[in-house]
Amino acid sequence: MDLLTEPKLKRPFRRRVFYIPGYDPFHPRRYRELYRRHAAAQAEISGYAISLKPRTTPGPYGWHVSGVMETGFCETDVEVLVWSDIVRQSMGQGILATYLQMMRTIAAYVGTGAIFRLMRLRRGPILAALYPIVALLAQLGLALVVGVHLAEALGAYLWPPLAWLAGGAAVVAILHGFRRLDRYVFAWYLMHDYSHAASALGAWPPELAERMAKFRAAISEALRRDCDEILVVGHSSGAHLAISILADLIRGGLPEKRPALSLLTLGQVVPMVSFLPRAGRLRGDLHYLSMRDELVWIDVTAPGDPCSFALCDPVAVSGVAPEGKRWPLVLSAAFSQTLSPERWRAMRWRFFRLHFQYLCAFDRPGDYDYFRITAGPLTLGERFHGRAPSRGRIDRAASGYVTMSA
Repeated sequence: MDLLTEPKLKRPFRRRVFYIPGYDPFHPRRYRELYRRHAAAQAEISGYAISLKPRTTPGPYGWHVSGVMETGFCETDVEVLVWSDIVRQSMGQGILATYLQMMRTIAAYVGTGAIFRLMRLRRGPILAALYPIVALLAQLGLALVVGVHLAEALGAYLWPPLAWLAGGAAVVAILHGFRRLDRYVFAWYLMHDYSHAASALGAWPPELAERMAKFRAAISEALRRDCDEILVVGHSSGAHLAISILADLIRGGLPEKRPALSLLTLGQVVPMVSFLPRAGRLRGDLHYLSMRDELVWIDVTAPGDPCSFALCDPVAVSGVAPEGKRWPLVLSAAFSQTLSPERWRAMRWRFFRLHFQYLCAFDRPGDYDYFRITAGPLTLGERFHGRAPSRGRIDRAASGYVTMSA
């Protein structure tokens, strides 16, 4: 279907999407290309029309989407709320600093007991957290073995201090080599990710808190514009950023006449932060947002994604669920059912790719379809009205820290 010649079905549904990435150092054009490629694939599979063009609203980075599906025609402007510069800065550590970060991160999760409580929820994300520690220690061990053997071999020909200096240089060179190859194994990347989350024991680092305030201002401004829905999407670490941003936005007061406000959290890892002792701000925001009627909040994860806390209600497991709790509605993307057996077999052990599947096409789509949600003519609340939580939802309180602050 050619969107440019599609007759006017009625007034187009208008949406603004604010996408908050997880801990990702890459340029936001990556998300545009991911959306473009997979929107076309999903449209072909599901029989609707969707097209992209340059954005029509102000902001640092985004794109415009036109969609024809279901009950009508939709125009969506997507904006990526960029914090990749903060990520790159946190990753710009030397070898020694990275290993010191690793030790501090281990101390944060083991010393507070958080790691043991998290393991009772889901073992997948904990194994994913242990992977970079094991990998970095193995790399260090291998480098030390090579360095010691080299120093001993050179000791027969060189002044011993020079031989050991050469061995030490070999250790550093080998570790630099491992770091350059990290785009294939993600060990250093994941170590920086977990270290950033644990750096302040759950409190927001000042530079991130400042950026979140700018994100909140952008969403606040959009709420005063003429559109039908403001949809905030938080993926991975971006989910808990989105929760705190919207909690502050609602506390500050919303316009009386405004679009529908929706929150979609995907592949969330909220407990990795909310279980830490100084995460009182995040726990307070979870508590507050879970009972608000100003928004609709849908949380989508999948047991097939080992990097998320699949089907864990982030409010309940954090121990801050209030009486009369309304949100989130916890749903499963059910990768083993919504991907064909062939695709599931091909992707099952590609853990990092599976963590991004929420933003991609499904060849056997169920009721979760990222492109219908972002480019279709229904609000998030209308789309999932009357939907029950997915079976297997985990809602038992598990955090050892439940203090809250606004």
